[in-house]
Amino acid sequence: MEFSKGHGTENDFVVLPDLDVRLELTAERVAALCDRQRGLGADGVLRVARAGALRDAGVLASIPEGVAADDWFMDYRNGDGSTAEMCGNGVRVFAHYLAASGLESRERYVVGSRAGARPVVVHESGPTHGEVTVDMGVVRALGASTATIAGWAYPGIGIDVGNPHLACVDRNLSAESLAKLDLTVSPGYDPDLFPLGVNIEILTPLGPDRAADMRVYERGVGETRSCGTGTVAAAAALLADEGFDLAVDTGEVTIRVPGGAVAVGLEAGAARLRGPSVLVAAGRIGEQWWNGF
Repeated sequence: MEFSKGHGTENDFVVLPDLDVRLELTAERVAALCDRQRGLGADGVLRVARAGALRDAGVLASIPEGVAADDWFMDYRNGDGSTAEMCGNGVRVFAHYLAASGLESRERYVVGSRAGARPVVVHESGPTHGEVTVDMGVVRALGASTATIAGWAYPGIGIDVGNPHLACVDRNLSAESLAKLDLTVSPGYDPDLFPLGVNIEILTPLGPDRAADMRVYERGVGETRSCGTGTVAAAAALLADEGFDLAVDTGEVTIRVPGGAVAVGLEAGAARLRGPSVLVAAGRIGEQWWNGF
């Protein structure tokens, strides 16, 4: 089994090329692979295959709307082995890997995900460093809600970016006080609004430079150094906090996360995300180790 290891603003992934869809990605195997002591260590796994091949193998019950059978499909798994609809940082690493490995030569094409089609533009695709813009699709507000951390309530907005988010802008937070929050355990949230769990972003307000700081707790993973869909949800919450109508208005902000910074633009309800990708290493996974799970 070949693998590559990459990250997008330090949200890291194991990339598994599996064009014939022969790998059985059980939750136990994925969780072991992502474990930072007994496996390679990562926030998630990206299987590389075509949408039609995944459907024919039974991994996908059907191909999502807008995705063609011969489109590349990012079969994304969280660090606990569960499947997830979408990962903005993962798509950038996925597209960078396709270019760097010689599997894809186009600069513009569609990457399929369980959340639907995600067009990408590959600006840079060196053997180590890349830069990719992802069309993140429609951003939909789900209504007001609240996250709780250590007994403190953080009002926020539920945001659907193909997966669920609760983005909380606290106008009293600075970058320094944000860094002190305890995200070693999941913040509390409303299970009626988010029955399948939710990714939770805590944010400082926008500064004069049109930038804000963010930390995120991802469902199925825990706190991560970055979350691509989370930065989009964060941008939507920040703009809404300024009175923007997300369905109509246009705005662009920079989101700083512990792993770096990305640019997020929203226009008439749709979002785009531009940021870096780094391919760190490549190698082979021991067959006997893999078969032990």
